Amino acid sequence: MAYQRKSYAVWEITLKCNLACSHCGSRAGHERSKELSTEEALDLVKQMAEVGIKEVTLIGGEAFLRPDWLEIAKAINDAGMLCGITTGGYGITLETAQKMKSAGIRTVSVSIDGLEATHDHLRGKKGSWKYALKTMSHLREVGIYFGCNTQINRLSAPEFPRIYECIRDAGARAWQIQMTVPMGNAADNTEILLQPHELLDIYPMLARVARRAYQEGVQLQAGNNIGYYGPYERLLRGRGKEHDFSFWQGCGAGLSTLGIEADGAIKGCPSLPTTAYTGGNIRERSLHDIIENTAELSLNLGAGTPEGTKHLWGFCKTCEYAELCRGGCSWTAHVFFDKRGNNPYCHHRALTHAKQGIRERVVPKVKARGLPFDNGEFELIIEPTDTPLPANDPLHFTADSIQWSESWQQEPEVSYSLARQ
Repeated sequence: MAYQRKSYAVWEITLKCNLACSHCGSRAGHERSKELSTEEALDLVKQMAEVGIKEVTLIGGEAFLRPDWLEIAKAINDAGMLCGITTGGYGITLETAQKMKSAGIRTVSVSIDGLEATHDHLRGKKGSWKYALKTMSHLREVGIYFGCNTQINRLSAPEFPRIYECIRDAGARAWQIQMTVPMGNAADNTEILLQPHELLDIYPMLARVARRAYQEGVQLQAGNNIGYYGPYERLLRGRGKEHDFSFWQGCGAGLSTLGIEADGAIKGCPSLPTTAYTGGNIRERSLHDIIENTAELSLNLGAGTPEGTKHLWGFCKTCEYAELCRGGCSWTAHVFFDKRGNNPYCHHRALTHAKQGIRERVVPKVKARGLPFDNGEFELIIEPTDTPLPANDPLHFTADSIQWSESWQQEPEVSYSLARQ
């Protein structure tokens, strides 16, 4: 059946959180009003299995702050779906890890967003970095497979090679990376966002670290706003296997993914802004009905047809990869410009502009309202590359900002001339 196109769901089971991250897209902290009851949550588990979901990742807020979270996890496992969790890791004791194992939680991703000082600053709590590492040790002790996830921004990017060494030494075997974008709290802290032209120095670094990670048994996984047809695309998206089809093939929202908010709102992707992309609520309609019959869950069904590129504008409309890429990550484009279809975080785009002697910058224009999963709007500035950059910008990222430890001295450097071709 058509509605069984879904395979992966990310489920925010509560918005309650014990951290206060300055880059949190959902502005987590306090639980939502009218979060699903245990009965409603268990019914949703059955509906997910019925529509063909194979894997569910529980998130928050902080998922373990919901009292019945282990009951929900066990129900997911009992329904034949793989259950994982993404966590800030602050407060997971050895006893909690043992209970997670018993409930059938198979995988855990622990958020690490910098070295200790940077991580604690971004996460809004001193000691959060040390506890995240302690959590990883607990997971290793009870035998739960774990990896890490890291947001790349102007604070974390310089530390990226050393972050890798920390999580590798902690025993992580997978590492998902994603660019920080201006949603939620990050929309209020725009100084930490990378500028599009800074991608020219970001990607050689990512490639160099990725090569070592794959060699040392850590599977680096490029998030949906990483890459797009630059010279390292197959390396970064191939998870160590640079085969012909390891490249970005368009937004999967509503095709292979599903996002669920704690009050029952259903989106095609967990990251998409709530207001613009919610298809319905499971308190009012069945999951099957929402997936099958709402425009918000069908926005990508035109892939491969002229309908699939009608939403494109700006650079993305003219791009040679337009039909395949479809504007990259819809979430990233929307939170910058309040509509999808023109993605400034594209390596191919930055390289193309560099060849033309121009660069792009994004500047805040409209503030976000202060709601979970909200966004403001940015102005896109295109200027000659020799135009002086704004003064008093201490977080400006360049290749010289990167902190390579001594262990990298024997590693071959990635050619920056290649990155800028």
